[in-house]
Amino acid sequence: MKKILLVLALFPLAVLILFFLLSFLSRSESAAGIVKGQLTQCPDKPNCVCSEFPDDSAHAIAPIQIPAGDDGGALLLIKDVLVEMGGEIQDETDSYLAATFTSGFFRFVDDVEIRIDTEASLIHLRSASRAGYSDMGVNQLRVEEIQSLFEEKIQK
Repeated sequence: MKKILLVLALFPLAVLILFFLLSFLSRSESAAGIVKGQLTQCPDKPNCVCSEFPDDSAHAIAPIQIPAGDDGGALLLIKDVLVEMGGEIQDETDSYLAATFTSGFFRFVDDVEIRIDTEASLIHLRSASRAGYSDMGVNQLRVEEIQSLFEEKIQK
């Protein structure tokens, strides 16, 4: 009986230690970046969404349509949205933006990457957790919020 109580007492501690280790690992990595002109495809885990690969139904999200006549302001608007949401910009070029979002208690780091496709007038998005397996839908919700806030800014 004492062994069972000891195991029950130590199990939550072991889980906490595991979460803190995963959090530490997530802070030591960086965004996946661009591969062959596209955002990196999501791994076979449910903690990532990406608009570059519509045939990957487990991770697919819709890109954002750039309004006709945009004079290059779309990237600036997306950057504003990311910063307003608490993202920290890590990398920026004329057509690419990488930001990180850090969770509250455990300090897990997630990457959000944006690629502007001027030929197709699309903004491609990728949001992924650096560590762990599941994200409880956080990346999907984050991208939906980015899309919504971007649309609001375009309407102004």
